[in-house]
Amino acid sequence: IDKDVHRCDRNFWFFTAGNLERLRRIMCSYVWEHLDVGYVQGMCDLLAPLLVILDDEVLAYSCFSQLMKRMIQNFPQGGAMDNHFANMRSLIQILDSEIFELMHRNGDYTHFFFCYRWFLLDFKRELVYEDVFAVWEAIWAARRVSSEHFVLFLALALVARYRDIILENNMDFTDIIRFFN
Repeated sequence: IDKDVHRCDRNFWFFTAGNLERLRRIMCSYVWEHLDVGYVQGMCDLLAPLLVILDDEVLAYSCFSQLMKRMIQNFPQGGAMDNHFANMRSLIQILDSEIFELMHRNGDYTHFFFCYRWFLLDFKRELVYEDVFAVWEAIWAARRVSSEHFVLFLALALVARYRDIILENNMDFTDIIRFFN
């Protein structure tokens, strides 16, 4: 936890020594209350924006605990990531056969590992910090009013946005992972 806390969003103005300590306390409290889950890398990334926007340890802890009820499925033992990858594969195969064929020609795309971080953190690291709040709000609201699969459409939008670059450079599996990460 200590290593991740000190690396988490260290360039964002909010994370002074005092606020990093608050982040650490919340994370430690969560792990202590959820020993069956423990700590997994990436959890600090989900907690940090909540602490920024709420600026209150108790509220941030409470919101993070609720968020983790959904997000824990995306972590290694949760199983949701395989579903995300399978859905992405099917959607790309249907919606963009050209890029799907390139992916299959140039590597093993049974799993769309280049999307892993997107789904794990609700695109947090793909955005400038100020945009995280609006995108998260859209993802979370969409789960209630339209579809719990809204993240898939954001992922498809990212692939579509960079589609021409991927095709022009005939990217293989490793190239695409490097490009998106």
